[in-house]
Amino acid sequence: MEVSRTDTSILGRWWWGVDRWTMAALFSLVVMGCIMALATGSSRMRDLSATAQVVRQLIFPSMALVLIVGISLLPPKWVVRLALLGCVAALGLTALTLVMGTEIKGGRRWLHIAGQSVQPSEFLKPFLAVVCAWLMVQAQSFGRYPALVVAAIPVGVALVILKQQPDVGMAIVIIAVFFAQAFLAGLPMLLIMVGAVGVLAVGVLAYTMHGHVRMRIDTYLNPPPPGPNITQEERSLQAFGNGGLWGQGPGEGRVKANLPDADADFVFAVVGEEFGLVVCLALLLIFAFVVLRGLARLLHERDMFVALAAAGLLTQFGLQAFVNMGSTLRLIPTKGMTLPLVSYGGSSMLGIAIGMGMLLALTRRRGPRSEVPS
Repeated sequence: MEVSRTDTSILGRWWWGVDRWTMAALFSLVVMGCIMALATGSSRMRDLSATAQVVRQLIFPSMALVLIVGISLLPPKWVVRLALLGCVAALGLTALTLVMGTEIKGGRRWLHIAGQSVQPSEFLKPFLAVVCAWLMVQAQSFGRYPALVVAAIPVGVALVILKQQPDVGMAIVIIAVFFAQAFLAGLPMLLIMVGAVGVLAVGVLAYTMHGHVRMRIDTYLNPPPPGPNITQEERSLQAFGNGGLWGQGPGEGRVKANLPDADADFVFAVVGEEFGLVVCLALLLIFAFVVLRGLARLLHERDMFVALAAAGLLTQFGLQAFVNMGSTLRLIPTKGMTLPLVSYGGSSMLGIAIGMGMLLALTRRRGPRSEVPS
């Protein structure tokens, strides 16, 4: 793409200000998501023709690319407005799942809209991270701790709703993002540790109250002996072993046929079986690159809002990737969480795309004056 440095149009300023390396890394993840959707999607859409399958599987990746680029064009003040409106809407829709939601696998987290299952909490995550950062900065005049209390209000509302669904994994991600932002905003490490103990206590409570949480943790700590009733974690490890160094080839995986949600929660295992250890490591490096490069750019950021919002979005992105990969490799108990921009799924992919679009918009190189509204 040829754009002159003297071009002062919106496109010109965007091209020379946006982090093109991070954008290229995100695009590569979306491309991998397209490949994996085509490799794992035929079993989901047997009633459709081959052409219809391809079109259906490329809709969400295409929408994700449009969202990443489109939102990255916004100035910070419009990012704040988008986050405020999106957070209110996502909170309302997430609460609506308790009344009109579709129950899947023991959780009432989805709304059936226009023939699609939508999980509103996936959109809530990025909006909430930006809103919390904005509240922390705007309430600084009342003092550091009152500002954190104000920012914790929407987080508390979200956690109450998520507890009722229930969605423990989503709640943990939101709590982790908030504490990361609070730490950067000046919360002492001692209070962070107290908060961590509180989260652990909530985890123990979830273990005692929710059967699906208890089952996953018990299976992780005490896996059943080898037999016909092999667990999904063991099948995932079989997929990695079957792939070896270079993989079986695109579409040639066999273990994936017996993996639950092979295109979503266990897509990393399918990558391992069909493309091998080399591509898995490359994928891991891309995720690490996005997070580390984003944090490195924030080292010289003078705008506290941009630093807090971007750090929250990066924490969310990296943590979700770690949870997905870690559960697939049986490093942690399984959690139904998608691999960002790679797993098939509209709500998750579009939610992550919104977050990454806001990240690129906030970290664009600009003049010294802040554009964030007071």
